Amino acid sequence: MKGRQPDPAALAELRDILGEEGLRRDMLLEYLHALQDHHGHLSTRLLAALAQAMRLSQAEVYEVASFYHRFRIVGEAEAAPAGRRVDVCDGLVCQLAGADALAAALAADGGDGRIGRGACMGRCEQAPVAAADDSYIGQADPARIAAGLRGEIVEDRAPEVTFADYREGGGYDLLQQCRNGDHEPDWIIGRLSDSGLRGLGGAGFPTGRKWQLVRAEPAPRLLVVNADESEPGTFKDRYYLERDPHRFIEGMLLAAWTVAADEIYIYLRDEYPHLRRLLQRELVVARQAGIAVPEVHLRRGAGAYVCGEESAMLESIEGKRGLPRQRPPYPSQSGLFGRPTLINNVETLYWVRDAVNDGGDWPGQRSFSVSGRVREPGVKLAPAGISLRRLIDDYCGGMADGHQLAAFLPGGASGGILPAELADQPLDFGSLEDHGGLLGSAAVIVLSDRDDIRAAVANLMRFFADESCGQCTPCRLGTEKAVAMLAAGPADAAALADLAQVMADASICGLGHAAANPLRCALRHFPGAIA
Repeated sequence: MKGRQPDPAALAELRDILGEEGLRRDMLLEYLHALQDHHGHLSTRLLAALAQAMRLSQAEVYEVASFYHRFRIVGEAEAAPAGRRVDVCDGLVCQLAGADALAAALAADGGDGRIGRGACMGRCEQAPVAAADDSYIGQADPARIAAGLRGEIVEDRAPEVTFADYREGGGYDLLQQCRNGDHEPDWIIGRLSDSGLRGLGGAGFPTGRKWQLVRAEPAPRLLVVNADESEPGTFKDRYYLERDPHRFIEGMLLAAWTVAADEIYIYLRDEYPHLRRLLQRELVVARQAGIAVPEVHLRRGAGAYVCGEESAMLESIEGKRGLPRQRPPYPSQSGLFGRPTLINNVETLYWVRDAVNDGGDWPGQRSFSVSGRVREPGVKLAPAGISLRRLIDDYCGGMADGHQLAAFLPGGASGGILPAELADQPLDFGSLEDHGGLLGSAAVIVLSDRDDIRAAVANLMRFFADESCGQCTPCRLGTEKAVAMLAAGPADAAALADLAQVMADASICGLGHAAANPLRCALRHFPGAIA
C-alpha cells in the first residue's frame, strides 16, 4: 500500500458506505465485509481511507484484510475484476465428486465470470459445490452454475419449524420458567451435567462444567456462539439452523441467563449468508412475540479455519487476524474484550433444552455429518457410539452403487483416515484415539475402493497448509513441506513420520496438532499408499 495518503474522494466514498458515525476497532472485519459487499472486492485506495478513518496504520488494516481468504484485494496497478466470480469447492468430498473436472470444464468454456477454487463450503452432502458470489449451488454442473448466475437457485427459505410451531411444541417454556424464578442457574447446570451433554464442536468438554466455570467468574460476562463450522465434511450446524432455528435460539438464551451474560456474539461462517438473514429475521420474530432477547451481535467470519480455535475466534471478533493466543487457563483473562466468556458451538446450544428437560434420561444421540461414497449423505441423528458400518447401512442407505468401503475420516480433515477394518469400532469420544483417529465434530467422510488414499492425504495437507495462520514455524513450514513431499512422488516414510511428530509436538494450537493426523494415519494404516 506504499504508505499512501487517501484521496478525499476515497474518504467520501468510505463515509457513504459505512456512514458518518465513529468507527470502532472491533468492527474492522465488518467494515471490510461492507466494502467488499459494495464493490465485490477491496481496493487499496479504500483500505487506505479506512485506515485513516479508524486511526490505524495502513499495514494493520492490510494485514487483517489479507489474512482472511474471503477478502479479495485489488492492488493499485490491477484492474477491478469484471464479471461475477465462480468458485468451485476444492475440499476432499467435492474432489471425490468431480470438482476438479468441473473447474477445468468451466475454465475451458470461459463461463460467465471468473473461475477460481474455494475451500470447503459447508455443503458436503451436495457435492460438488460451487459459489457464484453469495449464491451456493449444490450438485453443481455448468447448467446449474449458469442458473445460479441468473439468480434462479437460492437457498433462502422459511425454516421447517417456524416460531409458531416451536411455541406449540413447548418451545421457550423452559426459558420462561427460568426467568420467572421457577429454576435456579445451579439447577440448570446440574441437569446439564446429569444429561452428559458435551461440547459438539469437536473438543467434547462437559457443557455443565463449562457453564459452571464461567458463572464462577466475576461479572460482566459474555456469551460467544461459534457458528463458523469450517471443518471439511462438517455441515450439521447449517442443517439445524435451517430447519429449527428457535431451538438453537432458546438454548442460546438459556446459556446467557445461566451465566448472567448481558451480551451475545454469534460468529457466523461467511459462506452461510442465508443463515445470517434467517437469524436476523427470527431474532426479530422472537422479540416481537415477547421473548426478551439481550443484545445480540451477529459477526461474520471471513474464511479462516484456524478461527475454529476459541482464542483465534475471539481475536477475529475483536477485529484482528485470527492468531491463537497464548492464554491462561479457561476462562480467566482469556475472554472477549478481557471479560469472562462462555463459548459454545451451535449444536451444543441446540440440544440444551432437551438435555435440561430430560436430565439423566436424555438419549445422548449424536449428529453425524456424513458425506462421500454413501447412497444417502446428510446429517444423521444416531445413537452415540454407533459403528461406522451401522451408520452407513442403517442411516445412509448403504454404500454408493459400485463402491466398497475402503477407508473413512471420522472427524473431518483433522480426524485422520482409518481403514475399513475399523468400521465396527464405536464412533464416540475416546474410542478412536488408540487407532490414531479423532471423532471431533463427527464429520464422517467415507472413501471407497475406487479412491486414491495418497490423493486424499495430499488434498488434506494442502488444506492445512492454506489454513495455517503462519504464527508458529512447525505448522507453517511443516504443512508446506508435507505438501511438497507428497507432490514429489513416493516419500520417505521416516522423514514424513518425523515431520508429523514435530508438527504435533511443537505447534501452539490445535490446527498444527491436527494437521499431522492425515500423515500419521496414512503411514500407520496405508503405508504403501504414500511412501
